[in-house]
Amino acid sequence: MTVLVRDLRPDDRSDVETFARVRHLALPHILWTPDAIRHHLARTPPEAHARSLVAEEDGEVIGTAQLSLAHDSPEPGQGMLNIYVHPERTRRGAGGALVRAAEEHLAAHGATKLFAWLLDEPANRAFAERRGYRAGRSAHFLRLDLATAVLPPPAPPAGTELRTAADFTDDPRPLFELDAETMADEPGDVDSEFSDFRAWVAQYWEHPLLNRELTTVVLADGRPAAFSVAYTDGGSRYATAMTGTARAYRGRGLAKLAKTDSLRRARAAGHTEALTGNDTGNGPMLAINKWLGYEICATEVRYVRELG
Repeated sequence: MTVLVRDLRPDDRSDVETFARVRHLALPHILWTPDAIRHHLARTPPEAHARSLVAEEDGEVIGTAQLSLAHDSPEPGQGMLNIYVHPERTRRGAGGALVRAAEEHLAAHGATKLFAWLLDEPANRAFAERRGYRAGRSAHFLRLDLATAVLPPPAPPAGTELRTAADFTDDPRPLFELDAETMADEPGDVDSEFSDFRAWVAQYWEHPLLNRELTTVVLADGRPAAFSVAYTDGGSRYATAMTGTARAYRGRGLAKLAKTDSLRRARAAGHTEALTGNDTGNGPMLAINKWLGYEICATEVRYVRELG
């Protein structure tokens, strides 16, 4: 059968649900929901030239792609493409067709370097390398059984206070400033800068998976000093999207405090499975997750290709 590539139809409920289902089957370590997928398309700034694509075989969606330019990076010309195929529909040409469509789109909008995450498996590595991509950094997916995890009660140091993101509903700017600072120091090969508060609100603060009641914020000297951002999908699963500490407060155990408190809140709310991701070079966060009992369940590799 011939594989056809087309844009995802965000107004077609069935199409978006199928996209989410294929993504979940291919990459179950991330929370995928139709609302989150629609949000990504609708709220990503136009200068990112973002697209979500599907590959169809005989009317069945067997592959998915999300692609965009790194619009919030100080270095121009960087493009991202993340392609996942239904695990029972591989080797039918869907992956190759999606890569070609993604590369053509990104190159047409000025991309000169492309970055793609893929699961660390021999077939995936060979697929990328045949197309001129070279391996770079890696990251782990980690899982914690919240039902059995031993989570010590939080013990905030003197001068600190535990709050939640819900306490900042009227004015989230202090969390924007903390997020911008911690993201600037996050390990990675594509630098990001959060400088537009309104864009941050639209993309992140109003994200449909963000759970403000489970997102813990540690106050120190009256300001947010650390946080652990919680995502939930309406079911039993909970995911940490980001945990970080402001530079002036690092080395005091505040990130561990924030994450432990968020996990305890999640378990009290009925969540039984906790997911997170870790760059393999982020030793401090890996140590915190190991201390909490997280176990590695999969690894991704970032592949890079120079165009031209």
